[in-house]
Amino acid sequence: MDRGTDRAEQGTATESDEPGRVPLAVVVVDRDGLVSHWSRGARRLFGVPKDEAIGRTALDLLPVSGALPEERDTTPHAAYDGLGPDLESSLDGGLSYPAAGRARLTASGGGRVDILWWAYPLVTPGPERLLVLAADAEGLRADDEALERIAPGFALHTDFPGAEELARRLPEILPSMSVGESARIVGQVLELGYPILEFSQNDRVPVTPDWGVARRAERKARRERAARALAAGEPVPEELRDEGEDLEYAAVREHLEFLNEVSGRIGTSLDLSRTIIEVSRAVVPRFTDVAGTYLREQVVAGEGFPDGVPDTTTLWHRVAVEHTDEPGRWDDVVPVGEAMPFPAHTPFFQCMTSGEPVLVPRISEELGHAIAAQFEKRDIRPLITGRSMLVVPLKARHVVLGFMILLRHPERPVFNDMDRVTGAELAARAGLVLDNARMYTYQENVAETLQDSMLPHIPPRMAGCDIATRYLPGTLLGRIGGDWFDAVKLPGGRTAFVVGDVMGHGLNSAAMMGQLRTAVQTMAGLDLPPAQLLRNLDDLAQRLGDTYLATCLYAVYDPIASELHLANAGHIPPVLVRADDGRSELLELPTGAPIGVGGVPFEAERVRVEPGDRLVMCTDGLVEVRGEDIGVGLATLCESAAHPAASMDDACDTIIRSLNTRGGRKDDVALLMARLNGIEPDDVAEWRLALDPAEAGRARAVVREQLHDWGLAKLVVAAELMVSELVTNAVRHSHARPVELRLVRGDTLLCEVDDDDHELPTLLSSGSLDDSGRGLRVVSALSREWGTSRTKTGKTVWFELTLPRR
Repeated sequence: MDRGTDRAEQGTATESDEPGRVPLAVVVVDRDGLVSHWSRGARRLFGVPKDEAIGRTALDLLPVSGALPEERDTTPHAAYDGLGPDLESSLDGGLSYPAAGRARLTASGGGRVDILWWAYPLVTPGPERLLVLAADAEGLRADDEALERIAPGFALHTDFPGAEELARRLPEILPSMSVGESARIVGQVLELGYPILEFSQNDRVPVTPDWGVARRAERKARRERAARALAAGEPVPEELRDEGEDLEYAAVREHLEFLNEVSGRIGTSLDLSRTIIEVSRAVVPRFTDVAGTYLREQVVAGEGFPDGVPDTTTLWHRVAVEHTDEPGRWDDVVPVGEAMPFPAHTPFFQCMTSGEPVLVPRISEELGHAIAAQFEKRDIRPLITGRSMLVVPLKARHVVLGFMILLRHPERPVFNDMDRVTGAELAARAGLVLDNARMYTYQENVAETLQDSMLPHIPPRMAGCDIATRYLPGTLLGRIGGDWFDAVKLPGGRTAFVVGDVMGHGLNSAAMMGQLRTAVQTMAGLDLPPAQLLRNLDDLAQRLGDTYLATCLYAVYDPIASELHLANAGHIPPVLVRADDGRSELLELPTGAPIGVGGVPFEAERVRVEPGDRLVMCTDGLVEVRGEDIGVGLATLCESAAHPAASMDDACDTIIRSLNTRGGRKDDVALLMARLNGIEPDDVAEWRLALDPAEAGRARAVVREQLHDWGLAKLVVAAELMVSELVTNAVRHSHARPVELRLVRGDTLLCEVDDDDHELPTLLSSGSLDDSGRGLRVVSALSREWGTSRTKTGKTVWFELTLPRR
């Protein structure tokens, strides 16, 4: 043995003299059953050098047999029982969950050495399959009568290759270890640097044996008799009364500690899915080995509170399955997400209808068959038969939201009456947490539905432009705000773009936003100039009340004139990205005051644009971050808007990624981007018609000729008839100015007839003998869409026809 080894073992021996700690052997077994790691502690305990142990069959080196009752001696330190599976079951792969037990080892001198062991199946994809910890029970002498539980505090051996990496991955490789437990264990690596065994009254680790270390055989026997009496519900004999009271007190204290621990681990989030996972993981493996959680359909869907008592038609969704079995064993048989009803004869139905826990000490073959009958083409009996089962309801406000099915391995003690009480209390706390998460989810769904209903569904293409939009809800409570965008079709092939922001959050802001958006749509349909529209909107806000203010940016795009007409009411300026050189700029507009201030004039600006230019309009939630100058956000907006993109959607996503990852955003965001494609002069034809009834014939002729030139002969008959009707009406009602006729070929065929009469025509019912009213009915029947609007000099009547497929 080299000097380094001598020093290490001397240090181990010295540290092991500390009260409450003894050295611990660490052995790793690979998937072939061969030893792949053998610590110094294993060499000291089993007497086999490391170079002789590595590569040998683990069954040849480790004690695999449990101690027989008649082999037990009566010395104080040896008076513990040998309950639990033997080590051989773990070594040969017979157990897929952590286990612990006791074995006897024949020492080199012929004596017998008591060994305590713990076996942890490893779930990593590597070659290691099992981690075995062992200790000499001789070190557990009764130095302190108060210490009556032992637990392995696993600190990795310094000669273990990759020990630090394994320590970091403890929660992954030991499926039943929590993050808190692993942190304590890994901390001991720094403190001690070698495996130890701790005495503890309160700390629990992934597997704590169901037996304690008693200090006298007589006291152990007395306790066992008292425990049997308590478990059977029988009175404890007088001579055992003290032992029974001690056991009962210890059990109650342990259950209260467990409930307190669980309460701290659940309800850390209002997210329903995360809460379900927290509840399931809180009970495995400390209280149970398998936990399946089922919720009513309305709860999973985020709908309102479920009404009435469940019945045999009620669908229950399996939302979580947590277990300590080998990975994947339950996935195919009871997959998460499945919905099913439960018949009246099952314990689950009894639990959900009574609202009380249902205890089944052992699932019999008959009951296992009855439960398995609910699973078509899947045999669940091997997973449940012979296990102890406790079904606990998840209730809130006296209504069952769901239930949990808890199962213990046959090797563990069955659920008892105290477990039933603990399960009921656990379920009550979990039910309240789930109900809070359910109500929050429901409110979020309502808010999102309301917000979505208030946002328009804008087509990706309108006359002479392509449009893309994005809306991001705020991170503040409620997730609903007053941001909006819109695009409105206007006469003459024009389009109005709107982005607005009602200051504040919540339902009141959203309601105000809905009123303002509707008003903008209505006034845009009247073809009001941008400045006049904002003036009227400000007047409306004053009439609605002085509680809210709003900013608004309104722009009208004329694809024929290649022009933007914009007005601003306290909003952040838009960005224009030029197509020729990719340069982006903030358009300098008269800012104006927010809507609702009142008495402030608004001004409009005209900006020339070219085909391919892009207009970007957004709310301040995208560019404004607390503690940062808004100029930084506007500069980032300009830079990201100028970034080349394959599509309009990609361009929007680029902007969102650039500005939404800076952190600190709490406000909602509305973004509208329009690519201004324009309409080519060759796609526009215009004529001026005299105020003469004979001009209707001329109008039919020029329309016929133009449609043939455009290759739209299929539209000639319908277009001629409708143009004739509109021109005839215009000539009849005009006063002095000539009638104007215009055809525009775009995504549709647009026809407009202008005159100087301000009275808008209306669609009337007309009989076979009526002289008027039939013209607009013909237009309504034959056109794809039609409408009327007032202009500065009169009115426009228009219709659209769908272009034939080529």
